Amino acid sequence: MALEPRNIKLVIGYDGTEFSGWQRQNNACTIQGEIERLLQRMTGEDILVNGAGRTDAGVHAEGMVAHFHTSSAISCEDFLRGLNAMLPGAIRIFHIEEADTSFHARFSAVGKQYQYEIYTGTIHPPRLRLHTLHVTCSLDFFAIHKCLAIIQGTHDFSSFENSGSRDKDACLGRGAVRTIHEALLLENSSELFSLLFHGDGFLRNMIRNLVGTLLDVGRGKIMPEGFAEILAAKDRTMAGPTAPAHGLWLKKVFY
Repeated sequence: MALEPRNIKLVIGYDGTEFSGWQRQNNACTIQGEIERLLQRMTGEDILVNGAGRTDAGVHAEGMVAHFHTSSAISCEDFLRGLNAMLPGAIRIFHIEEADTSFHARFSAVGKQYQYEIYTGTIHPPRLRLHTLHVTCSLDFFAIHKCLAIIQGTHDFSSFENSGSRDKDACLGRGAVRTIHEALLLENSSELFSLLFHGDGFLRNMIRNLVGTLLDVGRGKIMPEGFAEILAAKDRTMAGPTAPAHGLWLKKVFY
């Protein structure tokens, strides 16, 4: 009797600057594509790596979770050593372990934590330029705090959803309703700030659209009362611009 394939779980970090996002593409370099290519070389099998989500081009991660099935006898330690020896320096596997056969990186997840990094100093340090958004105007952080409190809890986030996020004609499912457990402004230094979002799930570009709108609040273009109206309107055209991808980090996936 053939043994059931092993289910291998990975925790992955990457600098997304030079990649066309997580998801495999035929004519572009992606995180999923690079890992699958090397796993196929190691095992001689057609490997499908399932990620906890699909980060866009330029987005980074410190805690992406993925899994794959294999009949190979290669140990988790050897997978870890071999992948990190062959992967480009912008991708690293932090941890590999055998998971229960029922584990699925995407469907078993109960939440995710993202951070958006913002640098407010006059001159953008070169080491931060690919990983933080440079904002030189003064920001009203008190107003931003008010808006972060508004989005905590369960809401319909249609106003911050880009097209292609989901099948809007589907009758089942939760639509654009998501629960935000935490939405915080963190001061990492006098000039480096993070917007932290921990929720049970996020719509396509939801965080970047929230950040773009929150920055408009910080600049005084939108009042906190206006931000609440945007959330309630369920209309993407009322919200602010989509913040650039390079400031966004997937920090952790919860199971």
